[in-house]
Amino acid sequence: MEKVRVGIIGIGGRGSGHAKYFPAGDIPHGELTAVCDVDPDRIQWARDNLGEDVRTFDNGDDLIASGAVDAIIVATPHYDHPTFAIKGFENDLHVLIEKPAGVYTRQVYEMNEAAEKSGKVFALMFNQRTRPHHQKLRELVASGELGDIQRTNYIVTNWFRAQSYYDKGEWRATWSGEGGGVLMNQCPHNLDLWQWICGMPSRVRAYISYGKYHDIEVDDDVTAYVEYDSGATGVFITTTGEFPGSNRLEIATDRGKVIMEDNKIVWWRSNISLSEFSRGYTGGFGKPKAEKLDIPLGEDGGAHRGIINNWCDAILNDSPLLAPGVEGICGVELANAMLLSSWLDDWVDIPVDRDLYFEKLQEKIRNAD
Repeated sequence: MEKVRVGIIGIGGRGSGHAKYFPAGDIPHGELTAVCDVDPDRIQWARDNLGEDVRTFDNGDDLIASGAVDAIIVATPHYDHPTFAIKGFENDLHVLIEKPAGVYTRQVYEMNEAAEKSGKVFALMFNQRTRPHHQKLRELVASGELGDIQRTNYIVTNWFRAQSYYDKGEWRATWSGEGGGVLMNQCPHNLDLWQWICGMPSRVRAYISYGKYHDIEVDDDVTAYVEYDSGATGVFITTTGEFPGSNRLEIATDRGKVIMEDNKIVWWRSNISLSEFSRGYTGGFGKPKAEKLDIPLGEDGGAHRGIINNWCDAILNDSPLLAPGVEGICGVELANAMLLSSWLDDWVDIPVDRDLYFEKLQEKIRNAD
């Protein structure tokens, strides 16, 4: 195989964006050979813009069974991500799905099991992992140079949405169509980055408002407190109701404080570990000295194009994946745990009780109808 034959299931806003990369020459190791969508207008768009060599289908099942592709990109509404991924694996296809990995952990575990059984290359469109500041901060934490994490604070409030955004599609901002609000739509990347950089917490207590700023049934304002097995704590705050908002990850560690904001990383590095200073200092009100370091970053990894190219390279050359699909469970665990904590008005352990979450989600869907 010189190039991976790729089919895209769902060519709405995001899927059509991915489709355009192929004729533009942005995916050198892949060729677009098929697309599908249930909307006839999108099929006509494909015929007008993608060339006569790209086959079109009106459903994903026919595309998967067509023999026209080696791999599929799934860019459908959230609930169908695992559904089509599993069908792809069962038909011996490599799979790349859009975020989130799914709506509830039970379906994501099923998808991951199918992926492992198939032996195919499975990736997830976590394009934010290609950004140099995200990669560098993860590298700093993993190196141990920052010392043990004491606290993480992630505030992501730059997701402002007007009511008209939610009114564009009947599936948006509903339990039955989208499976959630800001946590399931806007924040999968942030939840993934939080755990990718800082690790997974062990339990969560969340306070969530539903339709606080919009005429919607799902979450649009979230404050969650988490605890880690190490003893560290964390806070995650997000909303679609504030402007201009912030996007800031602050990590307090034994060697000072590091902040990622505005695509930059700044580390206030103490000259001695805080725990060592605290044990040894005898002067009362003293504190360590700290210097401000602007952390140099590497090259940008190409965002969505970078993930698709990495996936194709893994298929052809067995290269390591930047965003393995099986890791998508982590962000879904966090979102499910936060929502369940709010519904139960109590602490929730991670991994979340997958059957209990599914039961409560079905209640939300029934009560909203």
